[in-house]
Amino acid sequence: MKIFAIGWNYKDHNKELSFNELPEEPTFFLKAETALLKDNKPFYYPDFSNQIEYEVELVIRINKLGKGIDEQFAHRYYSEIGLGIDFTARDLQKKQRESGGPWEICKSFDNSAPVSHFIPVSQFESVQNINFRLDINGKTVQQGNTANMIFSVDKIISYLSRFFLLKMGDLIFTGTPVGVGPVKVGDRLQGYIENELMFDFLIK
Repeated sequence: MKIFAIGWNYKDHNKELSFNELPEEPTFFLKAETALLKDNKPFYYPDFSNQIEYEVELVIRINKLGKGIDEQFAHRYYSEIGLGIDFTARDLQKKQRESGGPWEICKSFDNSAPVSHFIPVSQFESVQNINFRLDINGKTVQQGNTANMIFSVDKIISYLSRFFLLKMGDLIFTGTPVGVGPVKVGDRLQGYIENELMFDFLIK
């Protein structure tokens, strides 16, 4: 199983990270399979970072084999969506950005990709008009709508399939909206797609 994560896919989030250029193609990185955290298990704050930040994202689960997928047919390769957190060790990311090094150390560490259960995409009129949000300790800290993506879900799938054979069960984190910030031990994270609670877990 592969976990893809799309970066810089919401303009306002790009601005908050001082990335003001409009990307011409989707930017992505990979998370290790051991990054996956499921079933509302707690996230244990790692000892190698002092600045773990949340990034809530809509997640697509691939449902069949695909390579070189045309964008107009990409919708055939997924039928369910979920919600996830792309936990980022921001202090380590800063060092990597300064040195020009790769991002795995700050993005792909164990349990850095909590993922909710999945729901049928058919219950929505369009995958490109879905509201989602993250609450911490009962307060909304991030909210977005997939209509504001720079690159659509189908564009992302088509693009990734140029380089990788997409397989059943592969996950695609589709980017985060504005409002990222730090978590601390004791926080309770609850994520919603529209008004449906998708995940509910603690930082320990």
